Amino acid sequence: MNCKSCGAPVRDDQNFCDFCGTQIEHAKPQNVIINNYYAAPQPTYYAPFQPQAVYTPRCVSTKNKWVAFLLCFFLGYFGAHYFYVGKGGTGLLYLFTCGLFGIGWLVDLFRIPCGAFQDRSMLPLK
Repeated sequence: MNCKSCGAPVRDDQNFCDFCGTQIEHAKPQNVIINNYYAAPQPTYYAPFQPQAVYTPRCVSTKNKWVAFLLCFFLGYFGAHYFYVGKGGTGLLYLFTCGLFGIGWLVDLFRIPCGAFQDRSMLPLK
């Protein structure tokens, strides 16, 4: 319902407009005939505002984890899997230290299939 003077929205239970202060005359509810019976109009209930849950899709990298795994398995000592996901600095570290003396290469063989390996933007591989 709107105020007839200023057009501001007014709830049904208000007698005065909040904006201009004019008195609101409510129309009396009229009974409606439904299947030869009189039915009084139902009251309107106002529920408090409840925000809806926001769906945020989980971002995933464009890089494939199985390609990264195969690169790690065959060329992991040279850091090929790090170059693939865009981590050039770590790739150079693996290149000059032979996969962190083999220990880093072995750890990455387990991290990639488990989903703990991330790309340059810190997104999990698809």
